[in-house]
Amino acid sequence: MKIRKATMADLDVVVDILRDGRNQLAERGVDQWQGDYPNVTHVKEDIENGYAYLVKADDGQTVGTLAIVEAPDHFYDKLNGEWLINTENYVVIHRVAIHSRHAGKGYASKLFLSLIEYLETERPEITSIRLSTNENNMAMQRIATKSGFKKVGTLHGAFRPSELSYVYELLTKVRVA
Repeated sequence: MKIRKATMADLDVVVDILRDGRNQLAERGVDQWQGDYPNVTHVKEDIENGYAYLVKADDGQTVGTLAIVEAPDHFYDKLNGEWLINTENYVVIHRVAIHSRHAGKGYASKLFLSLIEYLETERPEITSIRLSTNENNMAMQRIATKSGFKKVGTLHGAFRPSELSYVYELLTKVRVA
């Protein structure tokens, strides 16, 4: 599995995968992404900033998308918890989705393994990978935990006043002594 930066030529593909992800969450009764987030404007900004990525299976098929957002990410300024490491050398993973056509094939787990390997190889200065997910998104919580992320806190009202998100962090192989 490989990840590559998305370009404006990929806009429709990224938007389609995220809309499909929104539908999958709704089918599971998860109230995440059920409003106007993420939308085309978010995806365009991700692409323009170099944050948007496509996930390709070994056979070359595009199976998913994610955003790797550079620090600082002020989304986490009101974290109720404590980071594993106090660093400016982190990235945050947002807007992760595997298209339903490719569900059940282990691609989400492979995505995280590829992501970690990519960051450790291509971005050795990164010491921390952070992410958050809705309290009811059990699938993402399992994948984060399975991938070695530790739950470090919560965020209240991240997108809507009553919403609770769980926050996770993974320290990369580059350790600070």
